[in-house]
Amino acid sequence: MPPERRSRTRPDRRTGARLDRKSRKRPDRRAAAGPGGPPRKAAPSSQRKPPARPSAAAAAIAVAAEEERRLRQRNRLALEEDRPAVERCLEELVFGDVEDDEDALLRRLQGSRVQAQEDSDDSEAEKEPKDNFLFQKKPVWVDEEDEDDEMVDMMNNRFRKDMMKNTGESQLSKDKLQKRLKEEFQHAMGGVPAWAETNKQKTSLEDESEEDEDDLLQRTGNFISTSTSLPKGILKIKNCQHANAERPTTARISSVQFHPRAQVVMVAALDNAVSLFQVDGRTNPKIQSIYLEKFPIYKACFSANGEEVLATSIHSKVLYVYDMLAGKLIPVHQVRGLKEKLVRSFEVSPDGSFLLINGVAGYLHLLSMKTKELIGSMKINGRVAASTFSSDSKKVYASSGDGEVYVWDVNSRKCLNRFVDEGSLYGLSIATSRNGQYVACGSNCGVVNIYNQDSCLQETNPKPIKAIMNLVTGVTSLTFNPTTEILAVASEEMKEAVRLVHLPSCTVFSNFPVIKKKTISLVHTMDFSPRSGYFALGNEKGKALLYRLHHYSDF
Repeated sequence: MPPERRSRTRPDRRTGARLDRKSRKRPDRRAAAGPGGPPRKAAPSSQRKPPARPSAAAAAIAVAAEEERRLRQRNRLALEEDRPAVERCLEELVFGDVEDDEDALLRRLQGSRVQAQEDSDDSEAEKEPKDNFLFQKKPVWVDEEDEDDEMVDMMNNRFRKDMMKNTGESQLSKDKLQKRLKEEFQHAMGGVPAWAETNKQKTSLEDESEEDEDDLLQRTGNFISTSTSLPKGILKIKNCQHANAERPTTARISSVQFHPRAQVVMVAALDNAVSLFQVDGRTNPKIQSIYLEKFPIYKACFSANGEEVLATSIHSKVLYVYDMLAGKLIPVHQVRGLKEKLVRSFEVSPDGSFLLINGVAGYLHLLSMKTKELIGSMKINGRVAASTFSSDSKKVYASSGDGEVYVWDVNSRKCLNRFVDEGSLYGLSIATSRNGQYVACGSNCGVVNIYNQDSCLQETNPKPIKAIMNLVTGVTSLTFNPTTEILAVASEEMKEAVRLVHLPSCTVFSNFPVIKKKTISLVHTMDFSPRSGYFALGNEKGKALLYRLHHYSDF
């Protein structure tokens, strides 16, 4: 095409484009050429289509929309000039290229708003999220071995074999084994530990107050609280299944003690065995038994942290230490500097630092609980009848065979005071309360004197707060409960010679030991559980009697 013709026809094409935008119709090909250009050949009448003639209202709407779009574009450009480049880049990443397709963005936002309104109108049962723009990612690949439950052999492992409930459980899946291990742990610990109960943790003081108000509105009854202290007179007590019912024995029970942290009781007897039982009051299932060959147990005791069990025999100087965490039995054959032919009676300090061994000829030997090495020795006049630590583990109380009580300082191993037990010919037992208030001394005549600890440290002839005279034979066992509300006294020389004394009134509960007309044989040992309110007695017939006291707040 010659240059003159191109210059003449180009302005006419632009004019045709402008007409197309305003009238929204295709321009006439015959009028496309300029006035000076040659006329184009018209198409035949059969091939020509009649042009569409839009209405005046549609044309007005189109013009208004175009003007609105231009106004938004101009405003957006004015705003973008004031914004930094980083903000504009971030907007493009989030919303896309708004400049190219702003109307599409508006339609998408309006669509999501309508979708959110439809979801809010649905029923509560159909509250599943509905999002048209977010899709759920599918896994790239699936491992078929993960879907198959791997079976674990239970027969060839001695630890897993004990967890089998029947012979059909020779193999368990990993999920079932994990559940079984959790059950065994809770079974041994007496429930779920406090540190594992995350759902019971309070987030703030407001949540606690709201829960208290809800609890107040959801129950009825007497809202006037009674005194938290134990009332005197009659004790609410329940007779439970024997603690060692799953491992009966005919040998005399020499020691009964509750675990300091778990709901477990230890029963040791003269049949060379130490057994651990889970205390639930109904079946009391056995956890483990430790057999010591040719070792009739004289006394067995937990360590202060509950991780070890110490045991002595009636005719040996060997001290056995059983590590409960490692499952190892460690014999201590000889303690350097300890010249005792027999090691029988001993005490563990409440803080777990010291071990006190009662020797012959009035000697008391203080050992380190950690290394089992001798720290020092103390001597009293006469023989050592019984000894115990104070609640703070800083003092030692020793009852002698001539009716006197010696108070020793643990650190310096010096005698702080010596006083006479009123009315005692020779002592048999002694105990201190956990709150550091009382000292109880039992004598051969069946009298139990209850003293104030401060008077025992300052006076040589202190007056007892109360003398308990309900027994007529020698008092061989004394123990306070953890809350210092009950003192248990017993004698191994007569049947039913056991009493529970209320503190601070120092009166005996009238309904014990008469429970359902059952007699109690000779009692050799007894103990209170730290928190759950159980009381255990070990008698000469090989039974560890178990009772539940109903004065605790959790009943």
